[in-house]
Amino acid sequence: MRALLSPFLAFALLVSAVLAWPALASGEKEEGGAKAKKPEPGTTVEMPYLVAPMSLDGKLLGYSYISSKVVCSSTDAAIVVREKLAFLQDANVREVNARAISLASDPKAVDKDLLAQRLTTNAKRIAGDKRIVTVIFTEIKYAPLHPSDSTDGGVPPPEQAPAGKAGAETKPGAEGAAAKSGADAKTAPKDTAVQKGDTKKSRPK
Repeated sequence: MRALLSPFLAFALLVSAVLAWPALASGEKEEGGAKAKKPEPGTTVEMPYLVAPMSLDGKLLGYSYISSKVVCSSTDAAIVVREKLAFLQDANVREVNARAISLASDPKAVDKDLLAQRLTTNAKRIAGDKRIVTVIFTEIKYAPLHPSDSTDGGVPPPEQAPAGKAGAETKPGAEGAAAKSGADAKTAPKDTAVQKGDTKKSRPK
């Protein structure tokens, strides 16, 4: 009898577990969704681009272009933030230029948690603590100061000049002046001789 009940008992337990799984899964999803809850429509304010310098030991490496949004507690709070947008942007620009925002392990990467905390503090100070929930980032792009170690066009300018014009364009001014003065010197005696001959012919006897 026990041998017959054991398969049925195991089957019953399996069915119960299968039926209970969606409820457990939904509970986990709700719990995780509470932390990553999407903002309500009309409660976010998109901020202008924030350009942050990225440096290492005082040497500028490049810039990070940061796109962010301020998450507000209500639509009315979002209106207040929009009215103070210029003051908030000015505070954020000062913030990223005053202190480093990069990761300790990677000077070219932004520490998102650190920067979000600082920008949220600025927003609460300017717009009011109860109106601000947090600051989120929608996009962060890094642009190096020097895209490559060497630059193109390493050929000297005279050799880059078009054929047939290099000599004329690169001839120093002194040499050009000397050549011109030499040409004038060659033609001067002929002109002088002609002038003397004309003088003799016109002299009265």
